[in-house]
Amino acid sequence: MPSSGRHVTMLTEGTYPHVHGGVSTWCDQLVRGMPEVDFHVLALTGSGREPVTWELPPNLYRHTSFPLWGPAQGRGRPLVGRQRRRFTDTYERFLLSVLDPSAGCDFGEGLYALAELARRGRLSAALRSESALRSLMWIWTLPHLRTAAARPTVHDALTATDLLEHALRPLAARVPGDSVAHAVSSGLATLPALAAQHFDGVPFLLTEHGIYLRERYLGYRSAAQSWPVKALMLGFYRELNTLGYRKADLITPCNQYNRRWEERGGAPTERIRTVYNGVDPHAFPLAGPEPDVPTLSWCGRVDPIKDLETLIRAYAIARAELPALRLRLFGPVPAGNEDYRTRLEKLAAELGVTDGITYEGRITDVASAYAAGTLVMLSSISEGFPFSLIEAMSCGRATVSTDVGGVREAVGDTGLVVPPREPAVMADAVVTLLRDDDRRTALGRRARQRVVDQFTLRRSVDGFRRIYRELAGHPDPAPAVDDIRDWTLQLRITDPWRDLAADDACDDDLVTGEAA
Repeated sequence: MPSSGRHVTMLTEGTYPHVHGGVSTWCDQLVRGMPEVDFHVLALTGSGREPVTWELPPNLYRHTSFPLWGPAQGRGRPLVGRQRRRFTDTYERFLLSVLDPSAGCDFGEGLYALAELARRGRLSAALRSESALRSLMWIWTLPHLRTAAARPTVHDALTATDLLEHALRPLAARVPGDSVAHAVSSGLATLPALAAQHFDGVPFLLTEHGIYLRERYLGYRSAAQSWPVKALMLGFYRELNTLGYRKADLITPCNQYNRRWEERGGAPTERIRTVYNGVDPHAFPLAGPEPDVPTLSWCGRVDPIKDLETLIRAYAIARAELPALRLRLFGPVPAGNEDYRTRLEKLAAELGVTDGITYEGRITDVASAYAAGTLVMLSSISEGFPFSLIEAMSCGRATVSTDVGGVREAVGDTGLVVPPREPAVMADAVVTLLRDDDRRTALGRRARQRVVDQFTLRRSVDGFRRIYRELAGHPDPAPAVDDIRDWTLQLRITDPWRDLAADDACDDDLVTGEAA
């Protein structure tokens, strides 16, 4: 049954509705912003026992947790005879497409053949068979491949097979035929969408926040596996990423930085449409007076991708100049990141700044976290279009952030943007703004204006509402420019910040070129 645009299957990996964070916030905004659309969330999780941490709205009519780990799914009976020979041939071509792209084997063709087995509940047993291990060892040791020089072992083959079998499990997940399949990240979340598109003609929409492939490369740098295992898994993610880009009916990056990655990755330009994240300026109002003590505020999940080591080092350098300076870290420590939190505490102790840093944990009133800072910080090494940044801007706080993803697009000329992993440069930006009250205040006001003009929640949700209908074959006419202006005007009329901005319109010359 063709989609009407009123049924959407949202495909998530490790986020909504089990984890809080920027992508989960975006998912919840989308679902709540379209009460007329029925959403099914198919969430790729770890064990399948993760609790739902969000209150689910009524139009989210179904939530399915699909575990990547735990017992193998389907029938454990191995393939025999002609079926086994056909699988072996398919699997070897699939491995060659990953490890030796020059061999001319088609990754997509192999993936869809594996998907057929997954849908029949036979893939896990086939991948864990002795013949599959032999095939991997044979291809790994082909003389012209770099993996041969690493002399992979049977243990390596068992490790790689285990990782690959778990990664391919989502091929068995089914997307209803009358829905739009909306993968909210590249990578594993695209597997059910690719299969549904190929076998059932389901429209496939891909949204990227962070760059999934880049983050896999960053993550595997410190992984314990051997080089042949990393080569196989990173090759798999690379080919899957490329296939998703080529096959998606529409790709909606949340910034132009992502768009450039997608174009280089093979996405057709005509199928890419940027839709920026948005916030409700009424939910994140002007923060009001700054704290009495100079304070750096950070809000997010405590995770290595947020590079809080750089933030703590920058804080220590800045505190040497401004001894009263404090650092407040708002946000949870996700399960599995406890060692990272311990590492941060040890670093602070080594730098002698433990007494100035507080870990506030997760809070429900996120706007108060931004209000708690004189400046709001972002130190990540990878981002999409971060909510914490545009939320802080909506609150009228000046920001210091790293030049990753869509950060520079978000900030414009309303804050300072510095290179990632450069604590001394970040510290210099902090001290510069803390010593210039007029400049800091003007930046905060311009930041609020930028959000109201460009990054409202309504603009973002309306964009996806039209996209769902378009993919279902029922496009809406494009909104009139006047409609958008009227919405922005209405925000300004009802916004108490408007009068303050009008009083200081003459200060614009104070805040030029601030994103350098």
